[in-house]
Amino acid sequence: MKPLGFVFRTAPHGVTNGREGLDAVLATSAYSEDLHLFFMDDGVFQLVKNQQPALVLSRDYIATFKMLELYDIDNIYVCQDSMNMRGLTKNDFIIDITVLDEIGIKTKLQHCHRVLSF
Repeated sequence: MKPLGFVFRTAPHGVTNGREGLDAVLATSAYSEDLHLFFMDDGVFQLVKNQQPALVLSRDYIATFKMLELYDIDNIYVCQDSMNMRGLTKNDFIIDITVLDEIGIKTKLQHCHRVLSF
């Protein structure tokens, strides 16, 4: 069976897309073991550690990304170009990730049966 892809493109605060996407990933993991998560554009900020969402009156759900390992979700890809444009390195993230260039991301996305974007 081909994997399901979840693409995160929006910043974590100000909109609920990231939290809703994370909820969808965790719920879907009960039915499928082959999930691939992609963080691109401002979506790379979803995984940045030491955020303080209370300062902007947002809910702190970022730590919940640490649960992905408990759900055996380890196909987590971050776009190198998006990281570079935002001045981020692999050490800035709250969880272990795989960094791919744009071509690598596109290749992995093409192997997904369905893709949901948040």
